Order: sequence, then structure tokens, then C-alpha cells
Amino acid sequence: MTTMDTQTTSNRLADQVNYDPNHLLDSLIEKLHLKNDAALSRALEVAPPVISKIRHRRLPVGASLLIRMHEVSDLSIRDLRILMGDRRDKFRISDKQFKPKDKDAAPSVNTAVEQPE
Repeated sequence: MTTMDTQTTSNRLADQVNYDPNHLLDSLIEKLHLKNDAALSRALEVAPPVISKIRHRRLPVGASLLIRMHEVSDLSIRDLRILMGDRRDKFRISDKQFKPKDKDAAPSVNTAVEQPE
């Protein structure tokens, strides 16, 4: 698989070529007529380091923050994702996340509870 194939078929947001959370943050600042990131953090009711970490790509834009951005800006979630450069059509969750744990692999738990004397 070539590099181009990896970039176009990957479902990881960090692998997307056009992913740019700065564009999203700058667009929100402009739309809400704010002065800076500190004002944006107050409008979104998040700590200022959250905005900084998103700008420096150390923290992804989570679902709850995306919903908060939607509530504050009246932009649709789809529009916010487009501003961020997220062009994925589907989100897939691993099958392993929803499978019950194997009972044989789990350590046995003593159900007896000792009473203090």
C-alpha cells in the first residue's frame, strides 16, 4: 500500500491530510466575534489549556466539545467537522469493545465478606 493509499483510506482522524483543528478554532472565534483563545474557552466553558492542547494537536476535539461548539455557534455538527477537515463518512467502533469478557480468563472473586469484630 502506498502512502497516498494509506492517507485516503485511513479512518483515523490524525491520518487525514486536511485535518486542521486550528481552522475550526479560528472559525469559531470569528463567528462568535471573540478576541482570542481565552475568550473562546470561556464561551465553550472549558479550561484554556484544552484549547491550547487542541491547537497543538495534543488533544483531539472530543464529542462533548463538538456538541458544545454546536450549541454555542449554531453550526451543525457536520459543518464543524468540515471546518476541522474531518471528511470521514462513517465512524467505526472495534468489535472488541462490545464483546463480553471471557469468564474462563477472569480471575475468580471471593464473594464472602468478612464482618469486623
